[in-house]
Amino acid sequence: MSALADAFASRPGAVADDGIISHYGEPMREQRRLADGSAAVLLGDRTVIEVAGEDRLTWLDSITSQALTGLRPGESTELLILDPQGRVEHAAGVLEDGASVWLIADSGDVDALATWLTRMVFRSRVTVRVRDDLALVGAFAGGAAESAVTAAALAPNGTPLVWADPWNAVQIGGHQYSVIDEHPAEGYRWRIAILDAEASVPPLEDIAAAGVLAAEALRVAAWRPRWAAEVDERSLPHESDWIRSAVHLNKGCYRGQETVAKVHNLGHPPRRLAALQLDGSADVLPAAGAPVFAGEDEVGAITSVARHHEDGPIALAILSRRAPTGDLVVRADGVDIAAAQQVIVPADAGATADVPRLTRLSRRPEGQDPRRAQG
Repeated sequence: MSALADAFASRPGAVADDGIISHYGEPMREQRRLADGSAAVLLGDRTVIEVAGEDRLTWLDSITSQALTGLRPGESTELLILDPQGRVEHAAGVLEDGASVWLIADSGDVDALATWLTRMVFRSRVTVRVRDDLALVGAFAGGAAESAVTAAALAPNGTPLVWADPWNAVQIGGHQYSVIDEHPAEGYRWRIAILDAEASVPPLEDIAAAGVLAAEALRVAAWRPRWAAEVDERSLPHESDWIRSAVHLNKGCYRGQETVAKVHNLGHPPRRLAALQLDGSADVLPAAGAPVFAGEDEVGAITSVARHHEDGPIALAILSRRAPTGDLVVRADGVDIAAAQQVIVPADAGATADVPRLTRLSRRPEGQDPRRAQG
């Protein structure tokens, strides 16, 4: 365990497993402090990849879903790497500091992501390196915690390495499928600072600590998709409304771009993300993967679940596009849990292109004999 991890783990009440601190004994209070900007959380479940070299932005632009060539020092975004059929393979936050691009990825994906990037270097002037010597600390903007993590962040090229999550607004080139007046992501001003894992960080000593359960609850409440939770072997970015922040629809060609454009302009994603408000009376919190039913029909599965400090038990679920939009049932440990559904991605998402309907060439006046028409 690193010095920074030791410092977080030594705080009273810390419950940790393999370096990941779940909570400090008061998950609801930790959520409130994290949300109001007075607490920070050690993100032991995420890892940094550094991409250096003069071709780094044009190279990443050519192989990912995001437009990156114009990214300036201190600017943040996120990217997806898709397979040839447009399915999500990898995801990462992106921060440029003028000399390197810093990618923030879920630890379960980082080795595969780094390996794939390395294979794609060819003659490009870039290097790819997993930075296990670095640690990540999260906080919300607008409070003492943001100031502390920014002061503690590394700044090897004069720009503090603090990634600003772009999920709180539709990004340039993006598109939102959710039809809602006030999106819950509008207040989701999430920041992740990159720190030296072995350095002393006095700015954080006076800041309250929260566990990753608190961070996850606030993520779920904001409908924010994550590789470790919402992605499987079938995932398209449209299904979880990820085009709003991670896909630039007007950039040049990249692997999977044809499918992204086709589904967005002409079709509908086969599945859709939904938010569920779970009945808490049974005191059973379903695990990720728990099936979701509409009557007797299984229509999807839970991807993320949390106990929120205001909303109680909540979840995200990937459902069939044709799943009903009304109340559903989640089955967990033999218990059926009622779930009120809020549609995130509508069933008719996509098909945004205004394509005129043409009269079929084979159509002819009713009753006309084609042999007479030829004569």
